[in-house]
Amino acid sequence: MRPDMLQIEPAFLQYPDWKGHSFLREEVAKFLSHYCRSPKPLKPKNVSVFLLIQHQYAILIPSPFYGVITEDVGLYSSVKLHHVPLYSQVPTGSDVRPFQLTVEKLENSLKEAKKEGLNIKALILLNPHNPLGEVYSSEEMISFLEFAKMHKLHVIVDEIYMLSVFNETDTFHSVLSLDGLPDPQRTHIMWGVSKDFAMAGMRVGMVYSENRDLVQALDQLGCFHGVPGPTQYQMAQLLRDRDWLNSEFLPENRRRLREAHSFMTEELKKLDIPFLHRSAGFFIWADLSKYLSEKTFAEELSLWRCFLKHKVLLSCGQAFSCVSPGWFRIIFTDQLHKLKLGLSIAHFHFSSCILVVSPMEWDKM
Repeated sequence: MRPDMLQIEPAFLQYPDWKGHSFLREEVAKFLSHYCRSPKPLKPKNVSVFLLIQHQYAILIPSPFYGVITEDVGLYSSVKLHHVPLYSQVPTGSDVRPFQLTVEKLENSLKEAKKEGLNIKALILLNPHNPLGEVYSSEEMISFLEFAKMHKLHVIVDEIYMLSVFNETDTFHSVLSLDGLPDPQRTHIMWGVSKDFAMAGMRVGMVYSENRDLVQALDQLGCFHGVPGPTQYQMAQLLRDRDWLNSEFLPENRRRLREAHSFMTEELKKLDIPFLHRSAGFFIWADLSKYLSEKTFAEELSLWRCFLKHKVLLSCGQAFSCVSPGWFRIIFTDQLHKLKLGLSIAHFHFSSCILVVSPMEWDKM
């Protein structure tokens, strides 16, 4: 009820230090020192909260994929990820686009996992996809869910970019919009406010599942991952304001996404850089392999370091477990004048990069 309890700083809406803001860790250290009666003051840098889950199972996931999932699943527990590799080249057969996921590829990867002695229990799907920007059709999603039902696999569908589809000709279909799920007890949907509402610092996410055992198990984790009451109130206020969302925020947000995406893709076309032309998310999946002296992940890492040296932050493909060297994720979601500033800085610095192309070509970056 006090005004100072409702204060929101701009920094609170952005990604914090993953261990927590420094002021929070300092107060936690003081709190624990007092109530735990520590003989010496506890150090804020040592404050961390984690949960260990032991499992002997594995999960299928198409690659490339958002790299932090490896940490969320592989480091947070002992669950292994088994990759379903997607390739940039369109082979003969059912594929019609680069990095296309098909049931055939899922079947092949599942067979390989079994040969390796892995006990596959689930499939993770990102829709819209990070980093590809792919939006799966209802028919594709149903085919993936039917595959999972056939093999009695749980399906975790991450839809965190569902409101960030900015091309008016493309339509996103949530799994929840399907008329009857093939296996509702094994289908679980995730969403959060970090992306669609540009509030990564609020750390609010949610899971929808008809599986009561799963929901009750998640409820037990509230003491580790609970959302503070004031934040829950703010989110409820935001989500119930449909008039503002539909008439102001979402149309304007999508317009800005389209504008920034159009600007960046035009720059890539000028440089004759191949990329996936998709209409969802905050990123462009671009092929910079022509700038590698040889197509290896070591050379990809060298190119990434060159970008980083000149304060241009891109994400290299190996961070997403991409099987083809040279692909990078380019974030384009910022104000236009900032994108132009970033390009101008790159234009000034990239002439010093020792690459297999002329410095003049890198100046365009």
